[in-house]
Amino acid sequence: MSYLGLDLGTSGLRALLVDEDGTPLHAVERAYAAAHPHPGWSEQDPAHWIAALEDAVAEMRAACPGFARLRGIGVAGHMHGATLLDAEDAVLRPCILWNDTRSSVEAARLDAMPQVREVSGNIVFPGFTAPKLAWVRAHEPEIFARVAKVLLPAAYLNLYLTGDHVADMSDSAGTAWLDTGARDWSDLLLNAGHMRKDQMPRLVEGSQAAGPLRADLAAAWGLSGPVAVAGGAGDNAAAACGIGALGEGQGFVSLGTSGVLLAARDGYAPAPETAVHTFCHAVPGKWYQMGVMLSATDSLNWLAAITGSKPADLTAPLGSDLRAPGPVRFLPYLSGERTPHNDAEIRGAFTGLSAGTSRHDMVRAVLEGVAFGLRDSLDALKATGAAFETLLAIGGGSRSEYWLKLIATVLDTPLSLPASGEFGAALGAARLGRCAAGADWQAVMTPPEIARTIAPDPALTEAFAAAHAKFRAAYAPTRALQ
Repeated sequence: MSYLGLDLGTSGLRALLVDEDGTPLHAVERAYAAAHPHPGWSEQDPAHWIAALEDAVAEMRAACPGFARLRGIGVAGHMHGATLLDAEDAVLRPCILWNDTRSSVEAARLDAMPQVREVSGNIVFPGFTAPKLAWVRAHEPEIFARVAKVLLPAAYLNLYLTGDHVADMSDSAGTAWLDTGARDWSDLLLNAGHMRKDQMPRLVEGSQAAGPLRADLAAAWGLSGPVAVAGGAGDNAAAACGIGALGEGQGFVSLGTSGVLLAARDGYAPAPETAVHTFCHAVPGKWYQMGVMLSATDSLNWLAAITGSKPADLTAPLGSDLRAPGPVRFLPYLSGERTPHNDAEIRGAFTGLSAGTSRHDMVRAVLEGVAFGLRDSLDALKATGAAFETLLAIGGGSRSEYWLKLIATVLDTPLSLPASGEFGAALGAARLGRCAAGADWQAVMTPPEIARTIAPDPALTEAFAAAHAKFRAAYAPTRALQ
């Protein structure tokens, strides 16, 4: 038997097929773009997701005989996106993505309403789904009046796969419409945003079956046996499933477009005042908390673009020996920030520049700035009671040895690197598909083999702690200039 994991990302879709032991059989990637019609806007046409899926499946069918034995599918998706459908399931407008900040006014209004934080367990961030719909109500009333269903990106793929409007708890917790402790839609939160429960998808746990694969799709894909489609997960919950981070003391740091520090939790203990996200996990009876910075590898990609370089070419001259904090500071707020500032308007800055500053100095400053942003998230998580002996390091930025040593030292926490192979959101989604087909999630969601662990540099932890304090002090004057 085989199981398909779909990781629906902001810049592309990754499809991973695994066998019943979790061994990868084949992987396919397809890219697509986001549109930015105005500053702070970020949108995507859901038709691109479907095209990417069908193209990926066509390649996988041709390249991998194991696809014909498919028995389960799971979808992991980028969270918070608002896909608006009419009564005939036609898309009404481009999906408003997680990194869209147009609804900051609406988010602040919802966040200030009585009991909203208490019920949702979170600050209402501008990137969340509820303020997006409030923005549509205010600025596109003719579209708002036609909204029959609101689906997150992963739920939209679930609709395509099953023909049903169904979403999982972990993804839905990022809407600001879910009672995160009760794991159900909240009438109070929906009423606050002028929404109705009938506009929401049916809820299931991420490891449960959302429904069977549509018969016409199964036939078109050359499948004869039953195929279960899982509830799925938000991307970070799926990544946690992929590396087995489901219980207290387990977590990871992800260096992707955004930076994430995630802690799995055995119970529900929200702390919205910290700007930490508290969401349902993708399996029953579990939650997770995470600090999120919006520009992690994006900060390095930005510097590479304006200097006409590639990110790897910028970091290669650093080697692998960690150095003391440099004289230049970088605030990595290129798209605003979530944890701990909850500030959609703050922007990035270099400080400490001089006539002698080199590109090399600026590269170090960017890497340090991202590490300090992650330290902010770690401090916020610790305030909720989360604790780690070690963190797994995943994401594209984890290929930089220097950056990993820097982050381990700034966090004063060892970073463990999984052995070569598949892990992360696509594998987590495939594991959820396997659970939907009947497997026990506790037996499936196992941690990867660890290749090695990078320890903090004890000779530099105090120096970086002092540099982090200066980094935090730079936030206030920079914010005042906005």
